[in-house]
This record gives sequence, C-alpha cells and structure tokens, in this order.
Amino acid sequence: MDEVRIRYLRDAGELYGEGLAYATPGSAGMDLRACIDCGEIEIAPGERAPVPAGIAVEPCLPGVAGFVYSRSGLGAVKGLAVAQGVGVIDSDYRGEITVWLLNTSRSPLRVRRGERVAQLVFQPVCRLEPVAAETLSDTERGGGGFGHTGQN
Repeated sequence: MDEVRIRYLRDAGELYGEGLAYATPGSAGMDLRACIDCGEIEIAPGERAPVPAGIAVEPCLPGVAGFVYSRSGLGAVKGLAVAQGVGVIDSDYRGEITVWLLNTSRSPLRVRRGERVAQLVFQPVCRLEPVAAETLSDTERGGGGFGHTGQN
C-alpha cells in the first residue's frame, strides 16, 4: 500500500482524533481541519483568510502531489471556498499546509477551531520537458477560445 507520512504540528493531533484519514471507503480526499490558535476567526464577505491545517505531509509515492480542494458543502452551502481554486502541495514541500479560504457569501462567516475546512487529495502529476517551438500542430479547434463551439 502506498503511504503518505503525516507530521502533526503544534497540537493538531488532538484535532484529527485517530489521525488524518478518509471518511469513507469511497472518499477521494481527507478532510483538513482548522488548526487556528484562537477559538475562531471571522471572514468578511469577499475577504480571504489563511487557515493553518496543523499538518505537513510527505507522499511516499514518486510522481504524486497533494491538492487542496474546497469541501462541497462548505463551498456550496456556506460560501467558503479555497481562495485560489485549488491549492497545490508539491511532493517536496515539508511545511505546514495552509488553506486560504474565500468568503463568497454576503455575510461574515466564522471558522471554528477543529472545523473541517478543505479536503486533501493526492494525485499523479506529469512533468513534461518544456521545448521552445516556432509553430504548433494544427487542430480543428486551433486558437478558438471560450464559446467557440456555440452558446448551448
């Protein structure tokens, strides 16, 4: 079985109970928790805030990186989403994972210590060698951008 080593920072071990884990056998990601030093933080509408997850990771499988995604319910229901869309945790990064949350709602939202704020998914990555080229191959799409295939 492929592993990821987890280092719990400060007192995050107590927040994760039995440890960082998948909630169900079909879960794609593991929930990251708010390891904030105070009891809670407030994020104003349209504002962003860094939320430390209290862990550092080391994927033990070459060619794999961690990706921090929004939790569906938190984003869709409350309006708290990962600020940059998806956070990338490079395979050689050993520092604490920090989740930047963006409040997309019209009301201030609170994040409490220990609350599940994002999910960490490990995925394979392809590292391609960049090569400068004067031309690129022709395709049916070509340089057509958004909406080039129609509106519906």
